[in-house]
Amino acid sequence: MKKVLIHSNFCKAFTGFGKHKKNILRYLQDTGKYELFELANGLRWDDPKTKLMPWECRGSLPEPAKLQGMDQEKRRAEGYGFSAVDRVVKEFKPDVYIGIEDIWAFNNFHHKPWWNKVNSMVWTTLDSLPILPQAIQYAPKIKNYYVWASFAEKAMREIGYDHIKTLRGSLNTDDFHKLSDEDRERLRAAHGVTDEFIIGFVFRNQLRKSVPNMLEGFKLFKEKNPQSKAKLLLHTNWAEGWDIQKLIKEKGVDNRDILTTYVCDQCGTYSVRNFIGQQLKCQVCNSDGSCNTASTTAGVNEAQLNEIYNLMDVYCHPFTSGGQELPIQEAKLAELITLVTNYSCGEDNCTEESAGLPLAWNEYREPGTQFIKASTCPESILERLQQVYDMPIDERSRLGEKARAWVEDNFSIEVIGGLLEDIIDSMPEVDYDYSQTKKEFDPEYSPPDGLKAEELIIDIYKNILDEDVDEHTEGFLHWMGKIRSGEKAVDIINHFKKVATKHSVATPTLEDLLDKDEDGRIAVIIKEGDTDVLLINGLITQLKKMYKKHNIYVFTKPEYYQYVDDNTFIHKLLPYSNVLDDTFQLEGIGAHKGLFDLAFYPTTTTQKNPCYVHNGLQKHQFSLK
Repeated sequence: MKKVLIHSNFCKAFTGFGKHKKNILRYLQDTGKYELFELANGLRWDDPKTKLMPWECRGSLPEPAKLQGMDQEKRRAEGYGFSAVDRVVKEFKPDVYIGIEDIWAFNNFHHKPWWNKVNSMVWTTLDSLPILPQAIQYAPKIKNYYVWASFAEKAMREIGYDHIKTLRGSLNTDDFHKLSDEDRERLRAAHGVTDEFIIGFVFRNQLRKSVPNMLEGFKLFKEKNPQSKAKLLLHTNWAEGWDIQKLIKEKGVDNRDILTTYVCDQCGTYSVRNFIGQQLKCQVCNSDGSCNTASTTAGVNEAQLNEIYNLMDVYCHPFTSGGQELPIQEAKLAELITLVTNYSCGEDNCTEESAGLPLAWNEYREPGTQFIKASTCPESILERLQQVYDMPIDERSRLGEKARAWVEDNFSIEVIGGLLEDIIDSMPEVDYDYSQTKKEFDPEYSPPDGLKAEELIIDIYKNILDEDVDEHTEGFLHWMGKIRSGEKAVDIINHFKKVATKHSVATPTLEDLLDKDEDGRIAVIIKEGDTDVLLINGLITQLKKMYKKHNIYVFTKPEYYQYVDDNTFIHKLLPYSNVLDDTFQLEGIGAHKGLFDLAFYPTTTTQKNPCYVHNGLQKHQFSLK
């Protein structure tokens, strides 16, 4: 039975990644073929929610104390589980690792010793041209590389990467469906909608969702079709992203023509009506301030969302770019005709096969990244809305049925789960030492004679540094430039060997330096100072009398060992390092048990470190004044 580790948003999060992860975990569990482990971004390691899963689950976030002193880049990496994934690999010993996140979440994963030794798969969203450089740099380093939209696969193939394949995000197709005419009429009447033409847009209120363009296109449609009684339903959170109220006023749209969804965070009911602010009183349970516009943390459930789609006559999704945009497929499952910007993942959803209609767009460049982004043409929104409005009902129904069938054939749990099952089953058996903490470099390797410059660089990367590169990789381009500027191949080879030698020497962790110490440990940290180290001898003697069974570890710079190395009460003398400045890392906090029962900093003030906690053990003589 293969062990499969799946790393992404928590499977109960109201996000596209979270919904998708839930679907595939359930599918794989139902096969009975795999032992599953969920690593959940967004939760801490022992969050109570992790205990409720039918498979083993842990959160990827470290305790706050571990983040102290980290720069922003390292904090971000830890937020994506950079360290937690190593812990899971060591303890769970997976045969397969599947990471499902944006590509930057896997920054430097290829340097991990288990990468590609354990079958490693990245399933990511790429949404803009030119393809993110990081995604290209990682292409030769990711053997199992999957994207959510054919747009990205085609772009990578043009660069020369044929191993990158499209594997779409999954949907539970049972969650969304078209209601009967009678049920739909009752639903619309309950929300005060009768013969209005409802145009829908379901989205998280992010700037890449083209709300200004949508309002402009809606205004043009209203002006051309005043008899339509058209309403625009924006199912989103009005408290984040676009200032929708301001945009409505700027565009000259009547606020009474804009609908939104309110959700009560107390009783869970929802209502569709005009926007009149946040924190409203619930009309069902009478809770004060409990009703707000729908968000990812307090939104509607799938059955309620299906009803919201069924309030609509047409679905319109203008956006600048996107990895898959699940609401488009959800709307198709409700048998709505979908109008979608013909760029990025939208290309898959506005084809004749998908029964979608394309929205034209103009190019603009994103500041900083220079990515091509789409500004959807309001005139195209008008044109496509008009096309659907004028369309006979039976033609709308025919296209709606076709749209649903297309989603079932291309996005259902059964289809995507089956494809993933085949991928996992085709992966080879794993023979890997999970206790390995460093990549295996080979400073003794010598490349064969007769290699061209390009072949030489790829060869020494692979065989000396255990890293896969190709002609698109920054390292390859750097060393080719060196060769063109006259640097000798032998000097480059020697440089690689020196790097391999340097990194082959394992650096022990603090935990590696400690003994088992079944009766407990005490740490005394004195960074430097011959007088301070010398005077601490007497306090250590008294400390040992108070905690006879504990082993005492003293940390200081090696040049000061001579002042305390004859103290028989010191179990071990170890070198000082900056990691020792983290009190909570040593004594523990929350779910983190720590390495010592007590840690003392006799020469440090409490203003710098909270060095007075000691797990509640207060019997000592280290409170120096």
